[in-house]
Amino acid sequence: MHVAGSAIWRNLRASFYSRPCPRLQNVQSFVRTYASKAHEESASLDSQKPKPKTATQLRRSASASLPIRANPTPTRSEIQPISILTTAERFVLPNLRSLLPKSSVFLHGCLWVPRWSSGGKTGEVFVFENGSLVCWGLDESDAQAFAKRLVRKPSVEVGRLIEPETEDLEFVTDRNEVTRLQGDLIILGDSPPPEDSATLPDSLPDMVLPKETLLARYTFSQALARSSALSALETALDSYLSSVSALPVTLAETGSPGLKRRELIMKLGELLKFRQRMNLNRENYSDTPDLYWGEPVLETYFTSMADALDMKQRTKSVNDKITYAAEMQDVLRELLAESSGHRMELIIIALIAVEVVICLIRDGPELWHMLPSFSPKDEKKRSIVG
Repeated sequence: MHVAGSAIWRNLRASFYSRPCPRLQNVQSFVRTYASKAHEESASLDSQKPKPKTATQLRRSASASLPIRANPTPTRSEIQPISILTTAERFVLPNLRSLLPKSSVFLHGCLWVPRWSSGGKTGEVFVFENGSLVCWGLDESDAQAFAKRLVRKPSVEVGRLIEPETEDLEFVTDRNEVTRLQGDLIILGDSPPPEDSATLPDSLPDMVLPKETLLARYTFSQALARSSALSALETALDSYLSSVSALPVTLAETGSPGLKRRELIMKLGELLKFRQRMNLNRENYSDTPDLYWGEPVLETYFTSMADALDMKQRTKSVNDKITYAAEMQDVLRELLAESSGHRMELIIIALIAVEVVICLIRDGPELWHMLPSFSPKDEKKRSIVG
């Protein structure tokens, strides 16, 4: 009786817990829906976050600019943005000149737009041949709008990047300060005149920022443009190395690269392009431009910005990566040559075999009749007669 009662109790309890509860189901459904929406909103927010910038010495020493940022003075302007944008491997500046405003001027190998208005803001733009443009007083959206309207054209861009490279900085103007780079902030203040009067054009158009700091702005812009162009090269090289990273493992496991001959040759071509962009361009990433040899003050501006952006270390790192990739490509090139030689040997053997078969088919009967056709007895008789 006790056993039967226990069995009945277990059946009742099981039927109770297995019975669906509408309220509980509604709560569970609400929790799942809320969690799904929260996950989607979090993913949406993550996609809207700006991509992180390169961690250079400029970013690491940002605290050095706090005294300027935290202590405004009557002579100091508001903090304004500098936007750097790289959209291609190279710009054809003569083709771009006709698209820019008439006030644009060629300034030491770049195109300078002294006044450009966008989104209620007015600034200036330096366009460099290395595929970069630097906008003073304009944010990234304004730089993108400038590039979309004037620069992003087949006649101007050579080697358009899939994803443009962006960077940003800030500056202030203060006539009571000395022009310099302090932390991650450029201070445009007192700048001595150039050593050579020909460094600055005689007639200049109306500009937004002070004329006295024009060469300083150009110098800082050139260093920033180099850094942005180098960042684009670093991104492309990292993508290339990722695409060939599996080759050593494949060689070790299978004894073959796992790529077709055409694909290997295309990889070799990509590496040659990297080396050309790094070392054979008109503007080398690690050298100081000739303009600053006779302008020590401008050279100080350029060197301070280049050092803050770790240009020498980054250039060395890129060259080391290219050297590693070249060594790996040498191995692939030898494999290509070996496979080609092996293939040629097989083709030659096959051709010889075909030639022998054709010769046997064509001349076989005649050669057969030319063979000696006598028996051993005939040979014995000939010896006796002899």
